[in-house]
Amino acid sequence: MKIDVEQLCVQFGDTKILKGVDLNIGDREFIGIIGPNGSGKSTLLKCIYRVLEPNAGLIELDGKKLKDYAVKESAKKVAVVAQHNYYNFEFSVQEVVMMGRAPHKRTLERDNAEDYRLVHEALKKVNMEDFENRSFSTLSGGEQQRIILARALTQQTPCLILDEPTNHLDIKYQLQLMDIVKSLDLTVISAIHDLNIAAMYCDRLFVMKDGHIVGFGTPEEMLTQKRIKEIYEVDAEVIKDSQGHLHILYFPAHWAGASV
Repeated sequence: MKIDVEQLCVQFGDTKILKGVDLNIGDREFIGIIGPNGSGKSTLLKCIYRVLEPNAGLIELDGKKLKDYAVKESAKKVAVVAQHNYYNFEFSVQEVVMMGRAPHKRTLERDNAEDYRLVHEALKKVNMEDFENRSFSTLSGGEQQRIILARALTQQTPCLILDEPTNHLDIKYQLQLMDIVKSLDLTVISAIHDLNIAAMYCDRLFVMKDGHIVGFGTPEEMLTQKRIKEIYEVDAEVIKDSQGHLHILYFPAHWAGASV
């Protein structure tokens, strides 16, 4: 699915959060949105998945204006995995994942055999099929986030939005989650804090600062020593290993004499 954003503006009171953002995402691209805290990453994504309504600008999904979609119809286009918090749902894992079928159901329509098949398939894809009857609230943070991903998969959308989904997860679960998402044949838009994660998984990166897109391109084009210093105000070295993969090394101030 293709997504186009033109001159998107969001303002809360006198504070301008997004200041004329443009974004063009191709079908089945894995896009990363990077930038420091407060740059507007999550606000931009919330506009695309309709939690926030922009003050101005245009969002199109496959050439059709987002505002022209009924909410249920746009939920068949875009699914969301948001920042992880410890959820306290008194539901089974199966029930949580089944919630992803809601956009495809009529009011009070009962779950059918196809719904249960899709739930089981989604749980299998995230390697959680043995947890189907467990209480969701008893799972670890990484396990819960994989269940939330499975719920998104049961929506059967062509686009998946990840709103900093690996925050608060240890490195094992970060990589597990991103590996699963990378294996999907979907358009993916992810707000990412960790630049090494961005380098590992994204086809292109859009760099945000102070509510603007200040650069876009491949990870190799965007993750340069100069740009990291300009955007994040930290010293770093960007190296490429023998397999051509990028790695970002940071230089904390207490490393006296360190230079890049």
